[in-house]
Amino acid sequence: MPIPPTPPPAGSASRVLDHPEPADICLEGVLHALADPVRLRIVRRLAADGELSCAAIDLPVSKSTTTHHFRVLREHGVVSQIYQGTAKMNVLRRTDLDALFPGLIDSVLRAAELQERRGSGAAGRGPQGE
Repeated sequence: MPIPPTPPPAGSASRVLDHPEPADICLEGVLHALADPVRLRIVRRLAADGELSCAAIDLPVSKSTTTHHFRVLREHGVVSQIYQGTAKMNVLRRTDLDALFPGLIDSVLRAAELQERRGSGAAGRGPQGE
Protein backbone atom coordinates (compact mmCIF):
# COMPACT_ATOMS: atom_id res chain seq x y z
CA MET A 1 0.00 0.00 0.00
CA PRO A 2 1.53 3.36 -1.04
CA ILE A 3 2.19 5.94 1.64
CA PRO A 4 0.40 9.26 1.03
CA PRO A 5 2.72 12.21 0.46
CA THR A 6 3.52 14.35 3.48
CA PRO A 7 2.24 17.89 3.14
CA PRO A 8 4.99 20.50 3.01
CA PRO A 9 5.65 22.39 6.24
CA ALA A 10 4.22 25.89 6.64
CA GLY A 11 6.51 28.49 5.16
CA SER A 12 7.98 26.06 2.64
CA ALA A 13 8.47 26.83 -1.04
CA SER A 14 4.90 25.79 -1.84
CA ARG A 15 3.72 28.85 0.10
CA VAL A 16 5.98 31.26 -1.77
CA LEU A 17 4.16 33.38 -4.31
CA ASP A 18 5.63 34.38 -7.67
CA HIS A 19 6.45 38.06 -8.10
CA PRO A 20 7.90 39.73 -11.17
CA GLU A 21 11.46 40.98 -10.96
CA PRO A 22 11.67 44.79 -11.17
CA ALA A 23 13.11 44.53 -14.70
CA ASP A 24 10.00 42.59 -15.76
CA ILE A 25 7.47 45.15 -14.49
CA CYS A 26 6.01 47.10 -17.41
CA LEU A 27 4.09 50.35 -17.39
CA GLU A 28 1.15 48.86 -19.27
CA GLY A 29 0.70 46.14 -16.64
CA VAL A 30 0.91 48.60 -13.75
CA LEU A 31 -1.61 50.92 -15.39
CA HIS A 32 -3.93 47.96 -16.05
CA ALA A 33 -3.71 46.94 -12.40
CA LEU A 34 -4.37 50.48 -11.19
CA ALA A 35 -7.25 51.09 -13.61
CA ASP A 36 -9.78 49.04 -11.64
CA PRO A 37 -11.52 50.97 -8.81
CA VAL A 38 -11.33 48.02 -6.39
CA ARG A 39 -7.62 47.53 -7.01
CA LEU A 40 -7.06 51.28 -6.68
CA ARG A 41 -8.81 51.14 -3.31
CA ILE A 42 -6.42 48.37 -2.23
CA VAL A 43 -3.39 50.38 -3.34
CA ARG A 44 -4.63 53.48 -1.53
CA ARG A 45 -5.05 51.53 1.73
CA LEU A 46 -1.61 49.95 1.41
CA ALA A 47 -0.03 53.34 0.65
CA ALA A 48 -1.70 54.81 3.75
CA ASP A 49 -1.38 51.92 6.19
CA GLY A 50 1.64 49.88 5.06
CA GLU A 51 1.54 46.10 5.34
CA LEU A 52 -1.98 44.65 5.62
CA SER A 53 -3.59 41.25 5.32
CA CYS A 54 -6.11 40.72 2.54
CA ALA A 55 -8.89 40.47 5.13
CA ALA A 56 -7.95 43.82 6.70
CA ILE A 57 -9.10 45.69 3.59
CA ASP A 58 -12.89 45.84 3.39
CA LEU A 59 -13.94 45.54 -0.24
CA PRO A 60 -17.41 45.54 -1.84
CA VAL A 61 -16.77 42.26 -3.68
CA SER A 62 -16.84 38.53 -2.93
CA LYS A 63 -13.87 36.73 -1.39
CA SER A 64 -12.98 35.06 -4.69
CA THR A 65 -13.08 38.40 -6.52
CA THR A 66 -10.94 39.94 -3.78
CA THR A 67 -8.39 37.16 -4.33
CA HIS A 68 -8.44 37.90 -8.06
CA HIS A 69 -7.76 41.61 -7.50
CA PHE A 70 -4.81 40.94 -5.18
CA ARG A 71 -3.41 38.44 -7.70
CA VAL A 72 -3.60 40.99 -10.52
CA LEU A 73 -1.79 43.56 -8.37
CA ARG A 74 0.91 41.01 -7.45
CA GLU A 75 1.39 39.65 -10.98
CA HIS A 76 1.83 43.17 -12.38
CA GLY A 77 4.36 44.12 -9.70
CA VAL A 78 2.25 46.60 -7.77
CA VAL A 79 2.18 44.68 -4.48
CA SER A 80 4.28 42.07 -2.79
CA GLN A 81 2.55 39.25 -0.91
CA ILE A 82 3.97 36.91 1.71
CA TYR A 83 2.38 34.39 4.01
CA GLN A 84 2.58 34.97 7.75
CA GLY A 85 0.97 31.91 9.24
CA THR A 86 -2.36 31.58 7.48
CA ALA A 87 -2.61 35.28 6.57
CA LYS A 88 -1.44 36.62 3.24
CA MET A 89 0.24 39.96 3.92
CA ASN A 90 0.43 42.67 1.28
CA VAL A 91 2.73 45.63 0.85
CA LEU A 92 2.93 48.19 -1.93
CA ARG A 93 6.14 47.79 -3.97
CA ARG A 94 6.72 51.52 -3.64
CA THR A 95 10.51 51.47 -3.96
CA ASP A 96 10.45 49.40 -7.14
CA LEU A 97 7.61 51.39 -8.69
CA ASP A 98 9.16 54.76 -7.84
CA ALA A 99 12.48 53.67 -9.35
CA LEU A 100 10.85 52.37 -12.53
CA PHE A 101 8.16 55.04 -12.99
CA PRO A 102 9.11 58.15 -10.98
CA GLY A 103 6.09 60.04 -9.69
CA LEU A 104 3.51 57.58 -11.05
CA ILE A 105 2.23 56.22 -7.75
CA ASP A 106 2.17 59.67 -6.12
CA SER A 107 0.23 61.06 -9.09
CA VAL A 108 -2.27 58.18 -9.10
CA LEU A 109 -2.84 58.45 -5.34
CA ARG A 110 -3.25 62.22 -5.56
CA ALA A 111 -5.70 61.91 -8.47
CA ALA A 112 -7.73 59.28 -6.61
CA GLU A 113 -7.94 61.54 -3.58
CA LEU A 114 -9.07 64.50 -5.72
CA GLN A 115 -11.67 62.32 -7.41
CA GLU A 116 -13.00 61.22 -4.04
CA ARG A 117 -13.19 64.82 -2.85
CA ARG A 118 -15.16 65.74 -5.97
CA GLY A 119 -17.71 63.22 -4.80
CA SER A 120 -17.47 61.01 -7.85
CA GLY A 121 -17.71 57.95 -5.63
CA ALA A 122 -16.28 55.75 -8.38
CA ALA A 123 -13.21 54.74 -6.38
CA GLY A 124 -13.87 51.39 -4.76
CA ARG A 125 -16.77 50.42 -6.97
CA GLY A 126 -16.32 48.59 -10.16
CA PRO A 127 -17.10 45.50 -12.10
CA GLN A 128 -17.20 42.60 -9.67
CA GLY A 129 -16.42 39.97 -12.24
CA GLU A 130 -13.09 41.38 -13.38
